[in-house]
Amino acid sequence: MNVPRELDANRLMPWNDNANPGPWGSPSGGDDKRDQPRRPSGGGPNRPGGPDFNAGFDRIGERLREMMGGPGGRPQRLIPIVAGGAFALWALSGFYVVQPSEQAIVLTFGAYSRTETPGLRYHLPVPIEHVEKVAVTELKRTDVGGAGGDAESTAASQMLTGDEQIIDIDFSVTWRVSDAARFLFATREPQDAVKDVAESAMREVVGKTQLQPIISTARGQVQQQTAELMQRTLDSWGAGISIVEVQIRSAGPPSEVVAAFREVNNAQQDADSAENEANTYRNRVVNEAKGDAARITQAAQAYREQAVREASGEAARFNQVYTEYRRAPGVTRDRLYIETMQRILQNSNKVVVDAKGASAPIILPPDVFRPKTQPVPAAPAEPVQPQAKGAAQ
Repeated sequence: MNVPRELDANRLMPWNDNANPGPWGSPSGGDDKRDQPRRPSGGGPNRPGGPDFNAGFDRIGERLREMMGGPGGRPQRLIPIVAGGAFALWALSGFYVVQPSEQAIVLTFGAYSRTETPGLRYHLPVPIEHVEKVAVTELKRTDVGGAGGDAESTAASQMLTGDEQIIDIDFSVTWRVSDAARFLFATREPQDAVKDVAESAMREVVGKTQLQPIISTARGQVQQQTAELMQRTLDSWGAGISIVEVQIRSAGPPSEVVAAFREVNNAQQDADSAENEANTYRNRVVNEAKGDAARITQAAQAYREQAVREASGEAARFNQVYTEYRRAPGVTRDRLYIETMQRILQNSNKVVVDAKGASAPIILPPDVFRPKTQPVPAAPAEPVQPQAKGAAQ
């Protein structure tokens, strides 16, 4: 670096020599006034004996003009280099990366231009185009009701049921973004919109349902109906939001009436128990009566079938006998007589006496004619008188 000749000369001059002018000019008067008292230094630029700041600033400005390629200096190459580097940095600032779980919305002068998919993308740098990234696969959750304990949460959770009962419901909504562009432009505050729609839909569904089913068996049905109603409402707005699930965390009467509600619930349970016992007894009696009636009916049908079949068999047998009788009357009569006697005598007591030519009566013991089914008591044997051969009874 070339140092100006005057600066080098001033650096070599002694500062305590008042005879020669200093770098800030010669003292006033121009005569040798060593014997006169000195004025205090440190005054402004217009004060005699003070530093000349204007001259220093002029020298600094001259050096800067030389560095920037001013008149008499080096060529003006620094300005194009700086401008080109700034433009390159501005152009490269348009590159951006969209993650797999995101969608990028490109805005041209603040207006929607296009939607970009995941990957390395480029947009015209700011202020021409601007990019908003939205997570479309992330599940978001909005809580409605009683978690905060304040007046707003309590008012949001207390609802009127279809049977004009007050119920305190604490539930949450799980949702995600289905359309990033609509999500950004349809509503100003998507979280608040989801919360308001959830509360409104739940009030409508609860207002059509009885209290007891909500807190016992119909909770899943209420959740499904609320989710469907929310989805229809958000779709009509074009909010770009998809409802994944509505979950009721707790449902019951307000804390002020819990004791009375328990008493009513216990009374209802007792009534249900008594009704169930009566229904059980009724079912048992009715079933037994139906069983007896069915048994009697089946027995009557069986007897009828038996009688009809026996009569049919007897008629068929008689027809067969009659046919044979017409063919051989004598043989048929003897056969009928023999079969009849066989049927009669096979179950009765019989005594055969072979006494041909006997004229005296034959006396038989009384136990001979007793039925075979009754036990026969022992009796003394009586002498049997001789009888005629061939007599029989």
